[in-house]
Amino acid sequence: MTACPTEAIPGPFQSRCATMYFLSHNRVKKVQYLVDLRPLIGNRIYGCDDCLAVCPWNRFAREGRMMSAYARPELATPDLVELLSLDEAGFRQRFAGTPMLRTKRRGLLRNVCVALGNVGDETAVSALEQAVNDPEPLIAEHAEWAH
Repeated sequence: MTACPTEAIPGPFQSRCATMYFLSHNRVKKVQYLVDLRPLIGNRIYGCDDCLAVCPWNRFAREGRMMSAYARPELATPDLVELLSLDEAGFRQRFAGTPMLRTKRRGLLRNVCVALGNVGDETAVSALEQAVNDPEPLIAEHAEWAH
């Protein structure tokens, strides 16, 4: 519980996990939840797995072989500014065959805006200014915050 950067596990069987939020919730009505977590999320765009790293059961885990053929090294440290420029077709092409399609473009770019806002990278200002005008309200709102 103490390893969680967002203090998402206040007690046993209680959670407001950022990873689950990042991957599952991308509707406008869910914005307030992320607003509260923004400062704690840092530069993460897919959530975090800190809880898995400290879980005592994972000491028995072994590296999986079945999915290793599908690993996408270019997604390990993506260029956030470049991701922010993705249109719907570019998003679908870039993430074809990955679980990231579940987040939809609006969910991923919302997360990218939050990460860029937390990092404070001056090179992202122009991209965030453009994202403020994105037709998707979820992206535009978070870009405005990050800008």
